[in-house]
Amino acid sequence: MTTVFDPGAAAAEATGAILADTLHSAHRGVVVDSPPGAGKSTLVVRAALELADAGRPLMIVAQTNAQVDDLVLRLAEKSPELPVGRLHSSDADPYDKALDDLPNVRKAAKAGELTGLPVVVSTAAKWAHVKVDEPWRHAIVDEAYQMRSDALLTVAGLFERALFVGDPGQLDPFSIVGSEQWAGLSYDPSASAVTTLLAHNPELPQHRLPVSWRLPASAAPLVSDAFYPFTPFRSGTGHGDRRLAFAVPSDGGGPDRVIDEAAESGWGLLELPARHTPRTDPEAVRAVATIVRRLLDRVGAATSERAPGEPQPLTADRIAVGTAHRDQAAAVRAALAELGVTEVTVDTANRLQGREYDVTVVLHPLSGRPDATAFHLETGRLCVLTSRHRHACIVVCRAGVSELLDDYPSTEPVQLGTLVKFPDGWEANHAVLARLREHRVSWRP
Repeated sequence: MTTVFDPGAAAAEATGAILADTLHSAHRGVVVDSPPGAGKSTLVVRAALELADAGRPLMIVAQTNAQVDDLVLRLAEKSPELPVGRLHSSDADPYDKALDDLPNVRKAAKAGELTGLPVVVSTAAKWAHVKVDEPWRHAIVDEAYQMRSDALLTVAGLFERALFVGDPGQLDPFSIVGSEQWAGLSYDPSASAVTTLLAHNPELPQHRLPVSWRLPASAAPLVSDAFYPFTPFRSGTGHGDRRLAFAVPSDGGGPDRVIDEAAESGWGLLELPARHTPRTDPEAVRAVATIVRRLLDRVGAATSERAPGEPQPLTADRIAVGTAHRDQAAAVRAALAELGVTEVTVDTANRLQGREYDVTVVLHPLSGRPDATAFHLETGRLCVLTSRHRHACIVVCRAGVSELLDDYPSTEPVQLGTLVKFPDGWEANHAVLARLREHRVSWRP
């Protein structure tokens, strides 16, 4: 008898085990791996409310002010009566002004002014300057894989036990200085907080969320196989649960044909002729902008499990463009402005982490390059770019990337004692390209 996979039941079972360990485990830490769109923020909010209900004072550590404000808003929505502290910097505009409308949220630049509140939320950078006489009983570290281990060290004395939640497939923590002298050491300050934590505490309970509620059934298998081979996950939806349709028919051009392919299959590859180009390849940038313009001109509508039978307009705020470099993003913004498009999000993979859209258009990191550097082969960068969408992902790339990958196998120096990240960028790029080629539309602008 074949067992039917129930995504809701699987997610509920995993969440129950995580909360049980968080509240009752004798260990000082619990680690949760979360694939893209698996409900990581929902888990953080639920765990915070459970701890607060149990009378255990809690601090929450996030990595950016946007993440902090989002968590505070979510907590206020779920429990309007729960007093929440928002610890912020002394800058002129330190937090989202939407927090001013929440009577249960107290804001302060000094931790002492928030003493006694059941939940206090701030960034790791702000927590690093806090001194306390008595540590919090619990902490939740959100986006723990984006946190460097030296940042964890600066706040570790503030709490007794912690829940670490993050996505192991995303980009590694960012460092502006070289870290080669620490490579392979157990206390490498540039390593992620989770990597260092588990290196010193391998006995800590480790969990994973098994379902992505963001990625459609067309995308989850590829993203899981290419980037999460040891922690596989499933889509929370099935084929046919989501549909993307357009009121205006195709004009027969390359951009429209790749849009139709992506609407039908979830993936689309607009392949330009092979050529070595500047990083801000004018033809590729124009192709990206044209696809976005046509997505809007053709009046798209997205149907999903959130509102069955009620198509939602594909508006500019539900479309994003992802690039590897900031100058590429700036070039795309300029090209979109020339076409009268201003509301579409255009950003690098680093800044798109954690965000979700109906359709994404991606300028492939290796498009038009004469070489394949470690930066462009980084697994997390391609993972972020190909996992932001609920309906479709369209990739713009020049031909020849497969040959480029074969010409540039990994030549990074091997550091003794360093854990090899698997899968590596070379293998992940080949896996993604193999799938994209099934949905290729060749186009000469």
